[in-house]
Amino acid sequence: MFYKIISDSSSDLFAAAGTAKYSSVPLKIVTDEKEYADVPGMDVETMVSELQKYKGRSGSSCPNAEDWMREFEGADAAFCVTITSGLSGSCNAARIALEEYQKEHPEFQGYVVDTLSTGPENALIIERLQGLLGEGLPFTEIVDRIEHYRRSTHLIFCLESLKNLANNGRVSGAVAKAAGLLGIRIVGKAGDEGTLEITDKVRGAEKAIRAILKNMLCAGYNGGRVRIHHCLNLGAAEKLAALLRERFEKAEILIGKTGGLCSFYAEAGGLLVGYEA
Repeated sequence: MFYKIISDSSSDLFAAAGTAKYSSVPLKIVTDEKEYADVPGMDVETMVSELQKYKGRSGSSCPNAEDWMREFEGADAAFCVTITSGLSGSCNAARIALEEYQKEHPEFQGYVVDTLSTGPENALIIERLQGLLGEGLPFTEIVDRIEHYRRSTHLIFCLESLKNLANNGRVSGAVAKAAGLLGIRIVGKAGDEGTLEITDKVRGAEKAIRAILKNMLCAGYNGGRVRIHHCLNLGAAEKLAALLRERFEKAEILIGKTGGLCSFYAEAGGLLVGYEA
């Protein structure tokens, strides 16, 4: 059986080695003057710099059903991995695409994983999917196992600015105003319903990194896999990785960069951390 794994670009992954063919459908960042497609090779640093100076409206748009449906072609079965349905219409678009495609291809098997998260947590789910597909398990068993795995992964984040999140209704304006004032960092997590929950407001980068570690330990982290994605903040990502390795020497920790969509919302200096509890 020929499988595909299809993710929207919120996963920050444009390649994923394994049994299944992998592809990404782009989200877009749009302003009144310009559109940025979240595709491989996108110049994230330039986008972040331009948006910091931009005074007009900016937002994001998700893939439509046709974008998802095109990726089903040639496969016998597919798994769609989407950004949380609590903050985007991408998951709903994938579900509509699957329903429409199966009307014309009733033998096609598909499943949409609503991660209730984004970025590095989604990357962990995609990696796990590749592993499950490599075991040659029945489709329904893979569905059960990936949903069980999804419930064991988490996302914690640290942001220096919440301007774009607030402007697009993802967090309150009052919380956003606190970020950046006198070095305040906002630490939060993806909640059980797929929305953002603020856990800490701390002053300075060192305290922010330790707040991330505290939240991870409280959620049950005990040396599982960690994926740290940063928006123009490699130094902080490396400090967090070093702090984790002091406690968990054998932990598999990988550092990557946020793509366009996650960089738009994380903004410069942001850290997103996906981990197994």
